[in-house]
Amino acid sequence: MTRFNHFNFNVLDLERSLAFYKQALNLTPAREKVAADGSYKLVFLQDEAGSPFQLELTWLPERKKPYDLGEGEYHLAFQAEDFGALHEHHKAMGCICFENTAMGVYFIEDPDGYWIEIIPVRK
Repeated sequence: MTRFNHFNFNVLDLERSLAFYKQALNLTPAREKVAADGSYKLVFLQDEAGSPFQLELTWLPERKKPYDLGEGEYHLAFQAEDFGALHEHHKAMGCICFENTAMGVYFIEDPDGYWIEIIPVRK
C-alpha cells in the first residue's frame, strides 16, 4: 500500500515563500532539514487541519536564477471551508492569477510562479 506524503516546490527566497504560505493559506513549518554543508534547506509545511500531506519547500542558497516551470500544467489544490472569505483574502493580497467561475474555483500564484487551486468544500 502507498499513500501521498508530500509535494515539492523549489523556491528562490525561502523567507518570502514562508511568509506567503503563512499569509495565503495559514501553512506552518512542521519540520526542517538542513544539509550539513549548507547546500540546501528543506522546510515541510502543514495545513491547519493537520493532514498528513505536506508541502516541501526546497531552498538552494547558491541558486539565483528563477526556476523554469515549463508550461506550468500542474498545480497543488486546497479545499476551503469558507471559500468566499478566502477568495476575498486572496483578492486583497493580489495573488489571484486565474478564476474559473463556471467551475467555481480559482488559482493563486506564489512568489516563484507556482499555481495553487482553491476549491470549495462540496457537500
